[in-house]
Amino acid sequence: MTLLRIDASILGPISASKELADLVLAEWAAERPDEQVVTRHLGTDPLPADAWAIVVEAAHNTPEDQRSDVQKAAGTLAKELHDELVAANAVVLAFPLYNYGVSAHVKNWIDLVIAGAVVTGGTSRDRLLEGKPVVLLTTRGGNYSKGTPKEGWDHSTPFLRRVLADAWGADLTVVEREFTLVGIKPELDQFAELAAQLKEAAHEAATAAGKALAAG
Repeated sequence: MTLLRIDASILGPISASKELADLVLAEWAAERPDEQVVTRHLGTDPLPADAWAIVVEAAHNTPEDQRSDVQKAAGTLAKELHDELVAANAVVLAFPLYNYGVSAHVKNWIDLVIAGAVVTGGTSRDRLLEGKPVVLLTTRGGNYSKGTPKEGWDHSTPFLRRVLADAWGADLTVVEREFTLVGIKPELDQFAELAAQLKEAAHEAATAAGKALAAG
């Protein structure tokens, strides 16, 4: 089996989403030490921002035998990302919320994967993860839960659910952690106790998700 792990945080070693993904991978490694793990980090090694547009433009306007080296390279990248995802037996995605929405790094990856489906002879509607276990780990600096002033401001998690589960067919498990900026922003110090509880609950959920993924 192959597990694909994709991170998207821009915070390096202090990333809360990385911390959750590490917990999932620890359970996977304990149960399946010999299984292959493929990693990609969209935050530290971002994909070219113009690649998707190049692939789409070439597909619509340029016959394959007339494409430039730039167009061919963009198509090759899209195919690589598509094939990498499709080849995985299980997927772990550590995607934090940025500026109320999905990270630009992640949106670029999604667009290129869809373009890769077309490049490989499929369509943009292909269910790339049909029935496959996917763990989505998402973190938010504030608190966007029900009843809070920011309820409804998280435009990332619903979008990712739509893509991963509804469009791509994944057997999706979502682990969420709120208030990751408590202890960093002084104005949030009053929520220290709640933040600690939310962190503990998210870590327990990530560990449980890892155990279930490994057992699957």
